[in-house]
Amino acid sequence: MFILADDMGYGDPQCYNPGSKISTPHLNKLAEEGMRFTDAHSPSSVCSPTRYGILTGRYAWRTQLKQGALWPYDYTLIKKDRVTLPKVFKSYGYHTACFGKWHLGWNWSLNEPSDKPWVFGAMKTGEHIDHTKPIGGGPLEAGFDYYFGVDAPNLPPYCFIENNRIVGTLSGSKKPNDLFFGSSGLMQEGWDIHKVLPEIESRAVRFIKKQAAIEAPFFIYLPLTGPHTPIVPVKSFAGKSSAGDYGDFVTQCDGVVGSVVLALKESGQYQNTIIVFTSDNGSPGRAGDPFLREKEWGDLSSVKKMFEHDPSYPWRGVKADIWEGGHRVPCIVQWPDKIKKGAVSDQSICLTDFYATFASLLDYKIKNNEGEDSFDLLSVLLNRGKSSRDHLVHHSSNGIFSIRKDGWKYIPHLGSAGMSPPNKVKPEKGGPTGQLYSLKDDPKEQNNLWLKMPEKVAELEQLLEKIKNQTTD
Repeated sequence: MFILADDMGYGDPQCYNPGSKISTPHLNKLAEEGMRFTDAHSPSSVCSPTRYGILTGRYAWRTQLKQGALWPYDYTLIKKDRVTLPKVFKSYGYHTACFGKWHLGWNWSLNEPSDKPWVFGAMKTGEHIDHTKPIGGGPLEAGFDYYFGVDAPNLPPYCFIENNRIVGTLSGSKKPNDLFFGSSGLMQEGWDIHKVLPEIESRAVRFIKKQAAIEAPFFIYLPLTGPHTPIVPVKSFAGKSSAGDYGDFVTQCDGVVGSVVLALKESGQYQNTIIVFTSDNGSPGRAGDPFLREKEWGDLSSVKKMFEHDPSYPWRGVKADIWEGGHRVPCIVQWPDKIKKGAVSDQSICLTDFYATFASLLDYKIKNNEGEDSFDLLSVLLNRGKSSRDHLVHHSSNGIFSIRKDGWKYIPHLGSAGMSPPNKVKPEKGGPTGQLYSLKDDPKEQNNLWLKMPEKVAELEQLLEKIKNQTTD
């Protein structure tokens, strides 16, 4: 089971941040019973590229998506012939299911010819889409036997999708709430944004219990819709944290983890299930306060200002940034009787690595044209040694690269390359044109050594270019 939070920061769970203002009892328990990684990274500091990386074991910048995330009605990012993690599981007799936020594109049917090019980031309105027809290119084509969820909670169409069809009928050209970031578009009749995460949770729990009766192995990919905006915790979680609506929504996501773990235990499948919990990128730190919601897209770290809770603790930056706060994420793996309880690993890993790890577990031989950016973690999980990964490539929302090796981090860019100011900095005459940090001595990335260590800059630049030129779609 792979549980992916949306925009949960490294400093949100209490097991990562002793000063967290957010209650996360189920994640704390998961860490107590399994392995907690302190140096885990999403393959991108934004959403869609990370989801692609998890399911394919490769960086999304090797595809047409060179920066940012997908927008409404963008076509599928995963090519039809691409081997994916659910396809690998299916080949070994596993029943595969996805519940939650997809955000990897679809191939929608047109109801009339359109002269608008179908390119990434076109922000299409859906006016030429036939929403009554089956949708191609989604989770089913990517290898899942069953799907239920939403494309993205803040982007149209605002509706549930089951397998390859929209649930119910769409009406109106609007969004559920004018006070959160999102695009106008068609909405399912009776749509209530507060009910999205609970419905996804309920469907996943029912599936787990159903599988127990069938006694067949399964792989569940559970990409949550929170704590990403719209920040809409249900009433039962109101006030459960000391960090406002944002904190309450994180606690609600923690509750989903508790629900699926309980379902596994009650159905007798807990002992034989590997549970991975992580996040798709860092947190932007928006508080979710109703009075701030209309300003939230630009009001970063408002939860820190209002409640003294730092979702990026102890790192610099936020979601979308090239700095650590953009892509260093919580990551916990539990496997009863296999992974040592309470283990903590400082192994550098990327979420793409779970492709090779599960392939190794199944004894599946990865071919040359798949999982190019995935390294096997099984020896780490089983306390048998280190991973063969000796570098990490990071990628920001603006398409800026970074590479890390032997404790050094190289960024061929000045500024955050994401949301945090400064986004762009004009190099001064004779000054650095990029950033170089020793994360061992300077984990908060404050002391730029670019000018002092030109040999290290050249070495890492050469390595980054070599990796970038390996394979592309």
